[in-house]
Amino acid sequence: MTPANNSARELEAAAVRLEGEPAESVLSWAYDTFERTSLVASFQAESSVLIDMACRLRDEVTVVTLDTGRLHPETHEIMEVFRSRYGIRLQAVAPDAQETEDMVGEHGVNLFYNAPELRHLCCDVRKSRPLARALAGSDAWLSGIRRAQATTRIATPVVSEDRSHGGIAKIAPLARWSTAEVWEYIERHDVPQHPLYARGFTSIGCLPCTRATRPGEDARAGRWWWEHGQDKECGLHWSNGPGQEGAA
Repeated sequence: MTPANNSARELEAAAVRLEGEPAESVLSWAYDTFERTSLVASFQAESSVLIDMACRLRDEVTVVTLDTGRLHPETHEIMEVFRSRYGIRLQAVAPDAQETEDMVGEHGVNLFYNAPELRHLCCDVRKSRPLARALAGSDAWLSGIRRAQATTRIATPVVSEDRSHGGIAKIAPLARWSTAEVWEYIERHDVPQHPLYARGFTSIGCLPCTRATRPGEDARAGRWWWEHGQDKECGLHWSNGPGQEGAA
């Protein structure tokens, strides 16, 4: 199946059919159905599970990751751990140098602290635009997004049409999983863990925009913690801008 013959109706039917299937079956279906399937990973727990699953299904796995230029050193360290252990081909996609230079020149290097709109701009330049370039030749992409992660993700389908990336399929094999199921899988299969989890981080993004969470806080409270009343999203999972997550 390719973008040319992907129809929203076909993908909706697949979502219904696969809703109750194990994550491994959804992942296997994705690789069997689409010729060019991109596994996009941040090397947090969920995408680490997907990498382990994919490497159990296939001999050669390519992993796309967004190297924003502001990542924690520990994120680069865990990338290398996965590359070495699993033999994955790692495609690290960087933001466009001119776009980054123009943004920083106009708004400053830490613009995200100044206004939500500027934070969204930074995420767009460093994440969303690079992902769009990386997916330009793909028929489908795999994401570790889960419904239980945030209220903005509660309607996430297992399979959907991603209109923001040319109508390709977006597949979330772990959509129905709980946090406990993620960590049970990691422990059962001895999947490497991002070092920052041991330091109290529950959601890991760019270094200036992520902190450890405190007892009782929401799992994503450490992301853009200075913002109040804002969706804790960077834009990768919005189809038509803030507040529209779930359709992408």
